[in-house]
Amino acid sequence: MKLFGKRTDPVIGLDIGSTSVRLIQLSSHGSGYRIDHFGIEPLAEGVVVDKAVQNVEAISDAITKAVKASGTRAKFCAIAVSGSAVFTKTISLPANLVEADIESQVQIEANQYVPYPLNEVSLDFEVLGPSPRNADLMDILLAASKSENVESRQDAIDAAGLKAKVVDVEAFAIANAFELIRKRDGVNRSEAVSFFDIGYDTTTLLVIKGGRVIYTRDHPFGGHQLLEETMRRYDMTGEQASFFERNEEAPADFEEEVLEPFQLNIVHQISRALQFFASSNEYSNIGTIYLSGGVASLKGLAPMVQQELGMTTRIADPVTGMDIAQNVAISALKRNATNLMIATGLALRGFD
Repeated sequence: MKLFGKRTDPVIGLDIGSTSVRLIQLSSHGSGYRIDHFGIEPLAEGVVVDKAVQNVEAISDAITKAVKASGTRAKFCAIAVSGSAVFTKTISLPANLVEADIESQVQIEANQYVPYPLNEVSLDFEVLGPSPRNADLMDILLAASKSENVESRQDAIDAAGLKAKVVDVEAFAIANAFELIRKRDGVNRSEAVSFFDIGYDTTTLLVIKGGRVIYTRDHPFGGHQLLEETMRRYDMTGEQASFFERNEEAPADFEEEVLEPFQLNIVHQISRALQFFASSNEYSNIGTIYLSGGVASLKGLAPMVQQELGMTTRIADPVTGMDIAQNVAISALKRNATNLMIATGLALRGFD
């Protein structure tokens, strides 16, 4: 299956995360979009580990429940892959190549750059346009994923009665959704923006500039550290310790003893990630930090990052400003807004 398949019809954006399955279906509405269907279904710990599917049946069951709860009747979806099994690289080829020559040249370049045997990967490319470095060249985005990474997700959606029409890369789905936020927040397209997607066990730094992901790196840090510390300190089960995700009342000393140290750790991780980026060949001055993922909306996190790092920091919410159909559970949608970047970016692929 191609990693950059396109479809003119709207599709369900289906994000298979470490802790839940999230789906959004959009339709065109005036000059923007409307959320027609939304669903979210939790996944047990260990079903997805480090972006790799461990239990296809459990994911399929969760997808089936999320689809039913959302009320959608669509049978086509867009999914995404990520993690260490995914490889992306921008290459430059002569601008005068015809399509057939591009394909053959990409295969040659893939042999050189992709760190896996080509018979073990799903490979695709997208022409980005003229190279800003040389008018005689065009930039090509090369993307490859180990086939088992794609096939495990495809098996899960097939068992749930859906069909994947698009297989994207999570970083690109986030960049796709960010275009909505960029326009809403008035961020200049030429500005380099850092995007920290704080997941359960992995935090991903993306740097987006000119609509493109120019840098991405995963860091082994995530929301599970807050959950585990809460469980340890208060002798709670995982379900009990998830009170902060449900906006429920916390123990009296939670903010001072657990939440604030965790948030300071996030600041440290972000600072460290930005140092890695500053040492890379793609370095650009960053004007704004956006935070997404399950813990991004924690009370006081964005102001703390902004104060400690001296950089404008905002919460990434792709659904604010969209029209919402009457059948959509608005409270659940808003509660999970910071965790819907990938699902929204995937849903937008239906309008390519």
